[in-house]
Amino acid sequence: MEKKLYIGGLPYSTTQEALASLFSEVGTVESARIITDRETGRSKGFAFVEMSSDTEAQAAVDKFNGQEFEGRRLTVNEARPQPPRDNRGPRQSRY
Repeated sequence: MEKKLYIGGLPYSTTQEALASLFSEVGTVESARIITDRETGRSKGFAFVEMSSDTEAQAAVDKFNGQEFEGRRLTVNEARPQPPRDNRGPRQSRY
């Protein structure tokens, strides 16, 4: 079963390809997605990486958490589920 990891402390210049390449050192990377600002397209400095198994995900946490990457110290841990959002669409009239 795939395991999603949160990766924080990324340099803003990091590419998804470089991130996937780094994490492929410990296993199969199913996806690597750097989170960007909607308006500017600039990296927000964090990403999510999906590893193909729990064992590989734990190996990635053990190897990369606290390690330096491109001049910055990474934070790597299991991603928490995103809490549900409130509906922020236009208000509907009851009548």
